[in-house]
Formats: sequence, structure tokens, C-alpha cells
Amino acid sequence: MSVVPASPRPDSGPDVPRLLEAVRSIGSGLELHSTLDRICEKAAELADARYAAIGVVAEDGEGLADFVFHGVDEETARRIGQLPDGHKGLLGALIHDPAPVRLAQLDEDTRACGFPEHHPAMRSFLGVPIRVQGEIFGNLYLAEKRGGGPFTDDDLNMVRVLAAEAGIAIGNARLYEAAQQRERWIDGSVAVTRALLSADDAEDALQVVAEQARRLSGSVAGVVLLPAAEGGLEISAVAKDRPSKVLGAVVPPESELVAELLDGEAVFLDDAATDPRMVTDFAREYGPTMMLPLQCGGRLLGALVTPRERGGRPFTETERTLATHFASQAALALMMAEAQRDRERLAVYEDRDRIARDLHDLVIQRLFATGMLLESAQRNSAVPEVREGVEKAVDELDVTIQEIRTAVFALQKGPAESPSGLRTRVLREINMAAVPLGFRPTHRFVGPVDTAVGELTGKNLIAALREALSNAFRHAGASRIDVVVDATVVLPDGRQGVRLTVADNGVGIPEGGRRSGLRNLGRRAESLGGDSWYGPGPGADGGGGGGTTVVWQAPHAPQAEPV
Repeated sequence: MSVVPASPRPDSGPDVPRLLEAVRSIGSGLELHSTLDRICEKAAELADARYAAIGVVAEDGEGLADFVFHGVDEETARRIGQLPDGHKGLLGALIHDPAPVRLAQLDEDTRACGFPEHHPAMRSFLGVPIRVQGEIFGNLYLAEKRGGGPFTDDDLNMVRVLAAEAGIAIGNARLYEAAQQRERWIDGSVAVTRALLSADDAEDALQVVAEQARRLSGSVAGVVLLPAAEGGLEISAVAKDRPSKVLGAVVPPESELVAELLDGEAVFLDDAATDPRMVTDFAREYGPTMMLPLQCGGRLLGALVTPRERGGRPFTETERTLATHFASQAALALMMAEAQRDRERLAVYEDRDRIARDLHDLVIQRLFATGMLLESAQRNSAVPEVREGVEKAVDELDVTIQEIRTAVFALQKGPAESPSGLRTRVLREINMAAVPLGFRPTHRFVGPVDTAVGELTGKNLIAALREALSNAFRHAGASRIDVVVDATVVLPDGRQGVRLTVADNGVGIPEGGRRSGLRNLGRRAESLGGDSWYGPGPGADGGGGGGTTVVWQAPHAPQAEPV
């Protein structure tokens, strides 16, 4: 390194009191970034420099991961634009050769590559490496000695002492920050476990996983993907500042990244937008990205993706490790929640079998016997009005028996036997809801429901119907529910759409009541380019004033974001 001789003016000797005060000051806090700010400020004061900065070397030793500066106001920094990346020039040379350097004229050094537009003039320069526990953390830079002269030997000696003490302060701050970071990830894992085991809705719990992963990793999005029936991974939950239209879309198994995730391998991308393995358009707006498998006990449950914005800070090795542990904990919680739901589902199926047997063996036989008695009474009656009334009663009993048999058939039908037509799937959901409700919701179809509505919209409509019927059963206390599926709707943007309306005459939605189910409906609609809302129901007498009406609508074939 080129070191300029000391100034011809005699040095007055180190200012020990100021040096001790600076050392005391830089060790007074534990937050890393504020510690770096204080080091810059105190170094500038000690050396009487107009500008100071610390370049934090990236983990791979190539370039700068962070750049903290002092002496340049915000407006000037904004006009300068992008901060130095340490890949070229004198700052890059100091990364690969971390030794003290002192220059009287910065622009005379062959390694200097000039300043960007709007950068303030800097002539004298002093650079000192900062080591933390023997490893290079970065470099402390000072520029523009006040008074116009070069930096002196005393300046160099004091800054070197300050840099040594700064290494200790930075080490303590990094330990504290790492402990805080681990505590946040542990708290996030606990929150996810609690949400997965206590949530009534699996989708609501997956949303918690996505939101926690996004918050803890400092990403612009959190995405949970689950294995799709047709192969690949389906986007099942998205946490972003604005509604995402990729919910429900499937990333094909041909993707190299999907294949790696399905093999249980974590994938870390420096820049998702330019990575050649990204064969889809979904990642064009993202930069550093973590793609983590959700696996437990050798079983892959899905994947967790946390992308940062383009040009964002790369994920550190610590962040990658903590995120991997978080994904493992989330996978364990997912498996426990799935086992819990399987037990609950088994109990429901056993209850449905019992109800079906009772309906078939007891109720239908008693109704049939009652019908036989009424027919006998009809034949023995000589009054025409009585005979007509009994005949109507027998006809009603026949209709009731047929409806009960339909309900028995629906109760005994397994999920794998679900037909593909949207109309039939809606009827199946209604028949299944009739058992816990104690009555069968009415239904009405408008327009070409089976032919006009696309598969993605249909799948989300069925999930919305199930959510609305579940809310009515658990919270409304209703005695009547009306379901309407209208495939002739024109949405506000002019597109053809389908509208689901579920109205009940229950107690309505109380002030301060839970809204997670309604939020799920809204997220599903928004992901397809539609919307969802609720209002008053038809009332106990059908004339309005009570209950709740939930409306969900989406385009027939939404133009989803490229995946």
C-alpha cells in the first residue's frame, strides 16, 4: 500500500483524553448499525476529518455487504444514488489487501476510479481495517482532512487504536444481534406452532406461516407451496403488501428448482430474476431468495419461499440457518396439525356412518311404516276430503324418504369419489353441510355453471362455499340458508364472472367477532381478480333484518400473474 510521509508540520502527539472518550462512546450500545454510526462519528472527530465511512465486507469476501457513512447529508446521498459495492477501485483493493493506507491526494492513486456525479470532493484519505475476533469485518475510511492538509502519523495511530476497540464493540453488537435474531425466530416458530394446532382453518394457519416467515426474514413476500395433485407445487398461501394473483397457481414439476425442493433440498438464489433455473415469470421482480423444503420424518409437506426485492441485501449464513430451522419447525407443526385434523375427520366420518345407519335403519323404516298406516286409513275412510289429505301426506312422506336416502348416500360417499362438475360439487357440499346443520340449505343455479366457470375459479368457489357454510354452522345458529351460484355476472371491470351468495337467518356477525373466515374468502377472491363482502341476511321470517349474507365473486377464467 502507498503510504504518504507524515506532514512536515510537527505532530502535537495523540489526544489521549479524546481517544479515551471515543473508545468509551463506541462501546456504549449493543445495536450493530448504531454502533457503526458512532464509530464513524468518533473517528471523524479524532482525525479532524470531514467524512467517514465503514465498508462491511460481504461473507464471501467479495464486495461490500453494507456501507455506513458520516458527513454526507441525506439530500446529497440521494443524488449520488447507489452506495459503493466494493467490487472495484480503492475500496475494492482494501478488501483484498486489508492494511492501513494514507494518501495526500486520493485521485493520484492508480487504484482510484473517480467519484460518481454529485459526490463531494475528497483529497486526503486514510483507511484502516477493522478486525473482529481476528477476522476482517470491514474497513474504516476517513477523507478530507479539515484545513486542507494530509492526515498525520498521530491521526493514523489514534484511528488504528479506535479501529481495534471498534472490533471489540462490533463483536459484542454482533453477538447481541445474533441472540436477538434467534429469539425472534424462536418466537415466530412458537407462534406458527400455536396457530397450526389451534386454527379451525388450515388455510388460515398456512397464512400465519407465510406472514411469520416474511417478517422474520425481512423479505417482501412469504409464500407457502403444497404438493399439487397433478405434480409440482401449488401456491397455497401468500403474504405480501398487495394482493397476489398467484394463489392457487401450480409451479410445474419440470422446473429444476421444484425438483430440488421435492427432493428435500434447500435452494438459495442470489438473484431470482436472473437465475437460469427460474423458468417462470413469477420471480422477475425479486432478488435474493430462500426456497426451503417443509419436511419432517422424511416426508415432504411443501415448501417455503421468502424473496427479497431486486437489489436487496443477500441473506447471511446465519439467516439461512435460522430460516432452515424455522422451516423444519413449521413442517413438524404442519404434520402435528394434520394428524390432529385426521383424528377429527375420522371422528366426523364415524359420526356420519352412525347417522347414516340410523337414518336408514330407523327413520326410513318408521316413515315407511307410517305411510303404510296412512294408506290403510285412506282406504277405510269414506270422507273424500280425508282421503285427499291422507294421500297428500303419503306423497310428502315418499318425497321425504327419497331426500333422506339422498342424504344417506352423500354421508357414505368418500372424498375420492368427488365428481368433477362444479354444479355437482356444490350440491355435494350442501348435502354434507345438511348433517351438522340439521336441515338442508336451499340452492339455485343461474347460467352455465359447469361450462363457463374455469377449474381454478371453481376450486376456489367450492372452498369459499365450504368456508361460508362452516361459519354459518359454527357461529350463526341459523335455521335457513340459501345458496345461489350465478355464472352470468358481469364484474366491475367488464369481465364475465361467477358470484356465490350464501345467506342465513342466524344471529349475524357481532361487533368484535372473529373475521378470519371472511378474510380467507377475501384473499381467495382477490387472488383471482375478484372480491368478497358481507351484509345483513334475510331475517328469521325471510323478510330481512337478521342473519348474514356473504357474497364471493371472481372471473370465470382469471388472468393470474405469471408463475
